[in-house]
Amino acid sequence: MPKIWRWLNRRAENVSALLMAVLFVAFLIQVVARYVFNSPVSWAHELSVIAGIWIILWGTGFVTRESDNIRFDMIYGSVSPNTRRIFDMVASLALIIIFVVGFPSAWSYVQFMKVESTAALHIRYDLVFSVYILFAVAMIVRHLLILRDALTGHDQPAPSETRLETD
Repeated sequence: MPKIWRWLNRRAENVSALLMAVLFVAFLIQVVARYVFNSPVSWAHELSVIAGIWIILWGTGFVTRESDNIRFDMIYGSVSPNTRRIFDMVASLALIIIFVVGFPSAWSYVQFMKVESTAALHIRYDLVFSVYILFAVAMIVRHLLILRDALTGHDQPAPSETRLETD
C-alpha cells in the first residue's frame, strides 16, 4: 500500500508543478502585455487567480505533509508524547467536525455556481471551486488518520525531531 501512496503523492506534486507553471506563464503574459505592449489581457489575470486558488487548496490537501504544518513549536515540542497525542486528538477532531458540518453547504454552493462563468475565459465557477470539495475530503481523511494514530499511540514526532540538521 505505501507504494501506491507514494505514486499518488508524486502525481499530486506533478499537478501542483503544472499549476505553478500555468500561473507563472500567465503572470509573464500579463506583465508583457501590460508593460511592453500597453494592452492588458484580462484572461491572463483570471487564469493566474484560478491557478493560485487551485495551487493553495490542491497543495494543502494532497502535497503537504503533516510535518510541514505550522504548530506552536514552543508548546507542542516541549510537552510529552502523551500530551502531544491529546493535542493531535483535539485538533483533529475539531477540524473533522468543522469540515464535515460545512461540507453540505460547500457542496451546495459549488453545485449552485454552475450557472455562472468567469468573465474572460468563460469557465464555469463550479469547476473553479470544485477544488475546495477535493480539499475538504482530503482534510477529513487526513485528520481521521491523525486521530486514529493519536488514539492508537502512534504520535506525531515533535517538531524538533522532523527538522533537518543545518550545520
